[in-house]
Amino acid sequence: MGAAVCFGCAAIALGPAAALVLLTVAAEPLRVLVLVAGAFFWLLSLLAASLLWFVWVQLSGREDAALLLLGAAAAVLLQELCRFACFKLLKKADEGLATLSEDGRSPISLRQMAYVSGLSFGIISGIFSIANILADSSGPGTVGIHGDSPYYFITSAFLTMALVLLHTFWGVIFFDACERRHAGGLGLVVGGHLLASGLVSPGGPRAGGDLPEPVVRGQPGPHLHPHALHRPLGLQHCWRLPPQHPQVPLL
Repeated sequence: MGAAVCFGCAAIALGPAAALVLLTVAAEPLRVLVLVAGAFFWLLSLLAASLLWFVWVQLSGREDAALLLLGAAAAVLLQELCRFACFKLLKKADEGLATLSEDGRSPISLRQMAYVSGLSFGIISGIFSIANILADSSGPGTVGIHGDSPYYFITSAFLTMALVLLHTFWGVIFFDACERRHAGGLGLVVGGHLLASGLVSPGGPRAGGDLPEPVVRGQPGPHLHPHALHRPLGLQHCWRLPPQHPQVPLL
């Protein structure tokens, strides 16, 4: 049972991204290179955020909810900074490819680079988000045996899938905003990313359970809620909290 839950949640979380890679990226060598470059820049942001967190904890000597929220905000800003660095690098590469080509045109457009880069950010972020959850879902143990929600793993899988897709959207919007020098698009990406991270972080507004997930996981997308996951397709707009079942003492 644990293996089935693990593989099922992994398919939900990373299946759409894997399909996009196989259908739109794998056949083109340049797109594969952009995919690897985007993942590298995301890992750079993770390294920078880890070092910053280590310094903060050592200097403050505490690890409370307020510090976690500050760390999440700093991690988001570092990710967007690395996304901008990725844009600059890919922009230079696009100009170089156009110079080397016979017709003066690059074999891969900047919009294609934006899509692949955003997808790579989402894939590597989703893998790091779901890895520990998948390890726990493989067992041993029974979810919800102490009265907690039994939909924790599948909800986490859907949220990871939404995160991967949102990073893809953010990548396209971010690159287009940088190309056009449109501050509104940059603000939308950074603000949406900060809002999503703040609402799902420990101690954030989502800890109270009174905010819907469409705001959490961004602007375009259905609202995922543990109480809604037993409905058809598990996708619906739901503002209600899951029912609280009485706890039964173990014998």
